[in-house]
Amino acid sequence: METILLLVHTEPDGSLAKAALEALDLARGLEGTLVCGIVGPAASGAHIRDCGATRFLAVTGDAFAQSRYSTDAAAAQALVRASGATIVIAPHTSRMARCLPGVAQRVGAAIDTHIGSIASDWKVSRWHYRQRMEAVLERTQRPWFLLVEGGGSPYAATDDVPTFENIAVELPALRTRVEGTQSPKSDQQTIRPDASLLFVAGAGWTKKQKDGAAHPERAAELILRFITDAQASLGSSKSLVDLSGEGQSVLPFLSHLNQVGQTGATPRHQKGLATCCHGEEPHVVGWRFIKERRAVNLDANCGWARGKTDVLYVADAFLVVERLSQLLANQA
Repeated sequence: METILLLVHTEPDGSLAKAALEALDLARGLEGTLVCGIVGPAASGAHIRDCGATRFLAVTGDAFAQSRYSTDAAAAQALVRASGATIVIAPHTSRMARCLPGVAQRVGAAIDTHIGSIASDWKVSRWHYRQRMEAVLERTQRPWFLLVEGGGSPYAATDDVPTFENIAVELPALRTRVEGTQSPKSDQQTIRPDASLLFVAGAGWTKKQKDGAAHPERAAELILRFITDAQASLGSSKSLVDLSGEGQSVLPFLSHLNQVGQTGATPRHQKGLATCCHGEEPHVVGWRFIKERRAVNLDANCGWARGKTDVLYVADAFLVVERLSQLLANQA
């Protein structure tokens, strides 16, 4: 019987993010003894008492409020040893992905990242080559660390917080001190991983329109207004990002961080709306995990029309997005 440690970190208010709750829902469905281990400033918002775990361990304090390799690694190592875990499951967040490879080396464990699913017989699936190939892995080495991707069903948290066993950690001398954080204003932020909608802009926004002229300034205004009002996340095709990188004034708020597809990110939003891109294979690869896909294109024979989207609107994206913004304004 495996001893499964769910290893997660809390948010600044002590709650668990969606990625942590998704990892918990996955872990509680596996055969074994479940132990929950939490790292963070506090665990006051971890409403998971009824998740089925036999033990709840916590490493908390001001030193663990910020993501830092030395403190996170020390906390994770202490939780692994205190739990006696043979399997460690953690969400594939930037914080966990940075520290857990080092922790695996310290405790003599194997580690695999970007895990998509875990079967009851401990065979795990992992995507390779921009989600074009799926591998099935199994290991006999224990402990075994598994960093799981998001996109699953989150555990439905209750109102009850469990009683945690506090695990003492001897911290190394800290060479860095966090003075504070700076975040962009809500109307300046375009990448929102937790948004329900992903809006993807293609290079067609910068092409000549029916009046024979290009209108990049109008395109930028419409797109920014829509993603702000809808609180959507902005994605872009490679062709549009490259135009911006070449010094052309296309969309001033766009960068390579927005790029999705074969050479970009593979988002996992609930819904997706692609505009002014062709819907060929490089685009579709980035949409593989979007659950509901729709596209807007003037070409009725584009790649989206060949079974690659749930709904294709053959229409002018400028008019469609402007109308959507009007509907959002009327609902406000």
